[in-house]
Parts: sequence; C-alpha cells; structure tokens
Amino acid sequence: MQLRTARRWLFGGVTTTLVVGVTITASTQIQPAAQRTAAGAAQRTTTDAAPQPAAAAAPTLPLGAADLRETRTSRQIAPGVTHIAVERGQVSSDEFWTLTVGLATSEAEADALSDRVRAAGYEPRLDPTAGPDPRGPQDRPLGWAVRVGRYPDEAAADRARTAVAARGLSAAVQHTGADGHATDGPWSLDVLVLDPARFRGSLRSELASGVVPGRETTSATARRTHALAAVNGGYFVIGGSHTTPGNWVAGTDGDPAGISVVGGALLSESVGARPALVIPGDSVRGTSVRRLRTGSTVAVAGGATRKVTGLNRQPGLIANCGGVGTITPFSHPAHDYTCGNVNELVALTAKFGSTAPQGPGYQVTLDATGRVTAVRGSRGGAVPARGTLLQGTGTEAQWLRTHARTGARLTVRSTVTDADTGAAVPLAARTSVVNGGPLLLRDGAIALDPVRDGWSPEDIKGADRAAVYNNWYLRRNPRTAAGVTADGRVVLLTVDGRRPDRSAGLSITETAEVLRSLGAVDALNLDGGGSTTMVVRGALQGRPSDAAGERPVGDALVVVPKPAPVRPSP
Repeated sequence: MQLRTARRWLFGGVTTTLVVGVTITASTQIQPAAQRTAAGAAQRTTTDAAPQPAAAAAPTLPLGAADLRETRTSRQIAPGVTHIAVERGQVSSDEFWTLTVGLATSEAEADALSDRVRAAGYEPRLDPTAGPDPRGPQDRPLGWAVRVGRYPDEAAADRARTAVAARGLSAAVQHTGADGHATDGPWSLDVLVLDPARFRGSLRSELASGVVPGRETTSATARRTHALAAVNGGYFVIGGSHTTPGNWVAGTDGDPAGISVVGGALLSESVGARPALVIPGDSVRGTSVRRLRTGSTVAVAGGATRKVTGLNRQPGLIANCGGVGTITPFSHPAHDYTCGNVNELVALTAKFGSTAPQGPGYQVTLDATGRVTAVRGSRGGAVPARGTLLQGTGTEAQWLRTHARTGARLTVRSTVTDADTGAAVPLAARTSVVNGGPLLLRDGAIALDPVRDGWSPEDIKGADRAAVYNNWYLRRNPRTAAGVTADGRVVLLTVDGRRPDRSAGLSITETAEVLRSLGAVDALNLDGGGSTTMVVRGALQGRPSDAAGERPVGDALVVVPKPAPVRPSP
C-alpha cells in the first residue's frame, strides 16, 4: 500500500527538479590521479617542452562536485599533437548494482511491471530517469525504471538475475551510477588536441577494410596506416545476415550508418540532416562540424531522371532511417533502428567490394562513361572495378527495365549540402567526412536536439524507443566525440564507461559540457559504447567496455604524420 501511495505521488502534478550533477568551476586543486591501465600509465609523462593546448590548461571538468580530485597528464606526440589523460572523481559509496525489469513511462505501465515483479515474489522499486521526455512535458521524468534489489558487485547481481529468471522474470543488470543522476564518478578520459598551426600531418577517415563491407579494430587500422593516433569513427552496421527491418541496424556488415566520404568519394548517404565531422583536405586546417544532407540522381541521356535512394548498401534496409522514398515506418532519423523500403534504387561502386547483394529485382551495369553494358533480371554478381552497378527493387526495378536499355547512357550524380545554409559542400580529392550524432555544441552553446537527430522516444510497434533514449542518451556510457575550437584546433575525446570502479562514462549532456570545457565551440558525438577506442603510438588508451575486448568497427579517424621526403638515390 505504501508503494502504491508513493507511486501516485510520483505520477502526480508535483514539479520535481532532477539533479544532473554538472558544475562548472574556474579552478580546483589538482591531485594525483587514480591508477590507469599498465600499458597507458607506462607511456604517460608530463611535458612542458611545447606550448600546451587549451584543453591541458582548461578549468577542471564540469563533472560532479567542484572539489573532486582531478589529474591531467599531458604529453606531446608530435609537433601540434598533444595527448591528455584525465582522471577525476572517486567511487560513490551510495551507488550499487541492481536489476531493471523494465522502463515505465506511465502509471499504467508502472502498475503492470510492478505487479509482475510481485507475482514473481519480489518487491519492486521505482527509480526516476535522469531527464524528461524531450518532447515534453519538462516537469516530470521520461519514466521510471522498475527494479529489484541492491547488490554489492556485478557478480552478485548476475546471480540474482539467474534466480529472477527462474521465476519467469527477465531483467537487466545495471549500476545506479550510470543512471545519469549526480555522482562523484570516477571518470577516466583521453583527449587528443590537433593544432593546425603546428601539425604538418593529416587527419582523415579510413575504412576498416578499404571497402564498405568488413570491420577491424581501431588498433589494427592505426597499425595499417602507420598512424600517430586514432579513434573510432562513425556509426556502422553490425551483422550482415539480417534481411528485415528491426530495432537494431541491419544490412551489410561494416556499412557506415550515415554519411561517409573517404578520399573525396561519397560512399554512403546521410541520415536525414544529422551532423558530421568534415575534414576538407589533407591537413587538420578547416575541419568543421556541419549538418549535412546528401542527394543522388540517375538521368537517362536526354530523358527521364530518377532519385537514387541509397549508396553502397543492401536495398530495402536503411540503417538509422532518415532516407528518401517510400520508407517505413517513417523517413526521419531513428537511431539503432532499421527502416524498410520495398522500392529502392541503390548505386554500388567498387568501394562496395567485388560482389553485389543478391536478391529479386533488376540490375544494370554501367561502365566508366555511364554506358549500360549489361542488364540482369535479378540482383547479384560482380561490381565493376570502374563504373557503377544500379540495383532496383519494386517500382524502381520497373523504371530500370524501361529506361536502362543496353547501350543507353546514364549519368549518376551525387551532391552534399549544408542542411542549415543550403550551400553545396565541395568534395576535394582528400576530403573526409565521418557521420555522427547527436550534435553537441554550436557556436559555443549546448545544441542538443534529440528528436531531430533520431533519439526521440516515440512509440514504434515492437520497439521500446523510450528505453533506447534512456539507456543510450540519458544514462552514462563510454563515448567518443569530436569538436573544433574557435582557433581551429581539433579535439578528439574518448571516455571509458560501464566500469563503476574505474569510469562511470558520460551522458550525452555531460559529453557536451566536457567538450565545451575543453575549448570546443562546435562538437558532435561519434559512435560510442563498445566501439569507443583511442590508440596513441600503437598503445590502447583506456579499456574497451565489451567483454570480448576491443570491438571491430567500420571506420576510424587516423592522425597520420607527414611522409618523409623521398631522397634520390646516389
């Protein structure tokens, strides 16, 4: 009876303030850091030999109370490239492991989940989320996690989960320190600062396997490219065996789930107008964070024009949604969700690899001049080394049958535009673009818009989007992010997470606050979670959160030194 009374108060008209634990302070005492991993600690030394970037001398991080212990250890990797290791905070004594049965966003859902918990012989607890529904209202949490138990460590919680499952109740093991409410940490972060005035090398995007399909670890990419440093890049597809839309990105394994430009070539279409990191040339100078939108068409010489719905991916599966055409269930971005389209016209280049996706539809092969050299009544086979393969399904297959006859000439064109200004974004021979989201900072201000960027907790049949928003956006996780300062320096950030004894991770709001405190004025979030990785001079910094270790990813941002001049032989 007491629990139900408390629940009525929680869902009543009372306005509550949710403390996030973000405090900005001008200075605080710097004390010794907590011990990092042996590989990282052995290589970290403080250096004053070169001018320190703004991040090294910035006020302490806006995480937790102002008087928390913090240490920054800085080292110069190369002229204009600085690595800063930051340790802050301490284990919070009032946090614990627990079992989460589900997220309730209404009183009826809370009643139903609580009744299931009681039926299994346990007493439920309702913990509010660390923020409201971004669509409103703002005077109440997004929802309440229905939970069972308090456990001293993860192993004890795992044992309890097994016991709970035996009674027909599924639950997830979670730590309350990751919920997003006020905490003392701890936090373990790594920062790379690239100064275009002093660094003579390049920052660029690198596909894991050199083509769209396939993944490799960021460490392997760094070794292969002889990089000074590297971080994981944008979102990508895991698992190429899926053939239907669903709650997780599906399609070709390793396929960028958003815009990708490598070496000046547009390889993947945008997800709506999500933000991206744009590196315009073979240096750091001019790097920016912009909302980008792509558009592609195919035109028959002197005749019809058709929209191309996808680039270098499997037709029918739109990872993170936000595409064009008859997309279901919607065309706006939806993170970690795969939308469908039965009427697709997808263009494949050699960057997709040598073999095209198989399936029903119609297929046209174009040579390097755009002339149709072959047609096929189904999809599959070889991708031309020079030229383009067009795959059509549904109504788009019929359009190809009608207009792409053998010997005809077709022109495929793609454009990239700034979604805020409408201006064309030129792609030079060495331009790199890495997808990301959400947008974190714009002109020095927090610029979070989770609905626009695809994290809306909307209702989708068979998909708990409220739980995705809470677990991914509001709760703390490992993060990778990038920003640009007012004077053009590039800041790359990684933070460990999901290890309460070492690093709590960051919420999305905290990630924005941290980058702003490091001097960034424009910033975006990159892929995080188990993908989060930073490599410096061949050594892994921090500790990956996946139990299997470092996760193979689709692409990486590599910091490459300027090649040594070739000396003529005597």
